[in-house]
Amino acid sequence: MTGQTLARLAATIADRAGADPDSSWTAQLLARGPEACARKFAEETTEAVIEAVKGDAPRLTAEAADVLYHLLVMCAARGVTLEAIEAELARREGQSGLAEKAAR
Repeated sequence: MTGQTLARLAATIADRAGADPDSSWTAQLLARGPEACARKFAEETTEAVIEAVKGDAPRLTAEAADVLYHLLVMCAARGVTLEAIEAELARREGQSGLAEKAAR
C-alpha cells in the first residue's frame, strides 16, 4: 500500500463523515461516536494479532488492511488527520526508537 493509497483512503473517510449513515459504513461508524470507533479498531487489531500468531499471511494481510482503515476512522472521529500522523512520524524519523521512548 502506498502513501497515496492511504491519503486517498483518509480523504474518502473525511468525505463520508457527512454522508447518510444508511448509505455508508464509514458514516455509520462515525455516527456512533469516537468510543465505538475505538472499540471497532480494537476488535480489528485483535483479529490481526490472531492471524499473525497463526502465521496465515493472506489473512493477516486482509486484517492489517482492516486495521489501517479502522485506525484512520478512529482518528477521524477525534479530529486527528493522516497529515498529523505523518508529521509525527517525520518528527521521529532518524531518531532511535529507544531514545524516542525514553524522551516520553
